[in-house]
Amino acid sequence: MKSPALQSLALFLAMSSCAIAGPLPRSTPEAQGISSGAILGFVEAAEKEIDALHSVMIMRHGHVVAEGWWAPYGAESPHMLFSLSKSFTATAIGMLVAEGKLQLADPVLSFFPEFAPAEPSDNLKAMRIHDLLIMCTGHEKEPDIWKDDEPWAKAFLEQPVPHKPGTHFLYNTPGSYMLSAIVQRVTGQTMLDYLRPRLFTPLGIGQPMWQTNDEGISTGGWGLSLRTEDLAKFGQLYLQKGRWGTRQLLPAAWVEEATSRRTSNGSDPTSDWDQGYGYQFWRCRPLHVYRGDGAFGQYCIVMPDQDAVIAITSGVRDMQAVMNLVWQHLLPAMQPTALPAAPVVHAQLAARLTGLKLPAQTGVSTSPRAGEFAGRRYVFSPNEHKLDSFTLASGSDGETTLLIGHHDREQAIVCRPGIWQKTRFADHGDPGRPVAVSGAWTADDTFTIKICAYETPFITTVRLRFSGDELHYQVVDNVGFGELQRPELVGRATGVSTE
Repeated sequence: MKSPALQSLALFLAMSSCAIAGPLPRSTPEAQGISSGAILGFVEAAEKEIDALHSVMIMRHGHVVAEGWWAPYGAESPHMLFSLSKSFTATAIGMLVAEGKLQLADPVLSFFPEFAPAEPSDNLKAMRIHDLLIMCTGHEKEPDIWKDDEPWAKAFLEQPVPHKPGTHFLYNTPGSYMLSAIVQRVTGQTMLDYLRPRLFTPLGIGQPMWQTNDEGISTGGWGLSLRTEDLAKFGQLYLQKGRWGTRQLLPAAWVEEATSRRTSNGSDPTSDWDQGYGYQFWRCRPLHVYRGDGAFGQYCIVMPDQDAVIAITSGVRDMQAVMNLVWQHLLPAMQPTALPAAPVVHAQLAARLTGLKLPAQTGVSTSPRAGEFAGRRYVFSPNEHKLDSFTLASGSDGETTLLIGHHDREQAIVCRPGIWQKTRFADHGDPGRPVAVSGAWTADDTFTIKICAYETPFITTVRLRFSGDELHYQVVDNVGFGELQRPELVGRATGVSTE
């Protein structure tokens, strides 16, 4: 049996661990040397000038001084991070280096001997883990590895390597996947399982999610989903040189090396993507500032000189515009000492942050022609969206019910004008993706729906125009890697549905 002294020590350590892993401490902006007015100015500018922020959390001196989510996004919902996942992948590599299980000079080929080409080129043989980290693999174009019929690592190693590794910067998401595959080769664990006890659990990140490919390997360069506060904790860990509470989770030397300029990636002084690159971290225009970022505006910005971290999730087309607002409103507002309390302005900021909301679909709840279309089932020819049928059910109490045949199943969606209503939607083969919907008649013959997949950056607007026995189905996405407006589909009425 443990002595009373040892029992007390164990209890203290357990309580300390819980405190470290719990929510971040909160404070007023002024107490941490930043004015509520400056943060309010940032929020108002974002509302006016940016397509759509989804969340923001600002930390100063280890305290959260401002936080807000644009409904239907919320504090407890994870958000897709896209390429911001790369910074976590690099963190796993740093931990393995610290554990003595690999070195940055290790050749990439040495981890995948069964996938090596029969006659590998000298450049491929020279490619190291270090080259993967700094996006200088020697490729002329990003390798096409997304194969259904062969391992991704094999496809990567089959790509020509015309440049000497370490000499030619090329943003290379497949290279980040290779880092993840190396982690799994060395540890026998996915990235998520390896990082859980070493990073996620100590930081109090309870339910991280990381996509894997068909081989069961974490995608590495994308696929991680976290809450905004989780992202802020990650930035704070790096700000604290890898230390969290009483534990050194990541060597300070690795943090310094990973976030320094390891290679040049351009010369445009107005671009935050031309300021140099570290180990899966970007350098920023302001001196000493660095970040991880992901498509459509996911950011973890670390400001060592200001002792600050800013976490942002978004669904934006212009990622530079968000960075510009941070440098314009927040960076210069960070003062070296505490500021006088400003209760009036702070109350205004708090009210603004708690009332943030993305615009729901506006319009009217009914149409004088709604009776012509209600109950009719419109059927679509086979299409890439796997939309099978659509029925506009009768509305009541300001609500409209839509029956959507999608991916060989039919489900009901209930929506109102001007209000986000949360439900689950079988989109893209997922049987239960969380979404928020709003819908309204925007013309006598047109019903418009907004569908916000609030664990992602994606908001889809669906315009339904009824014309005789036809239903014209038009879809526009807020952001995407391809065309935002999809080809129009036309459905034909088959009669009155039986409900």
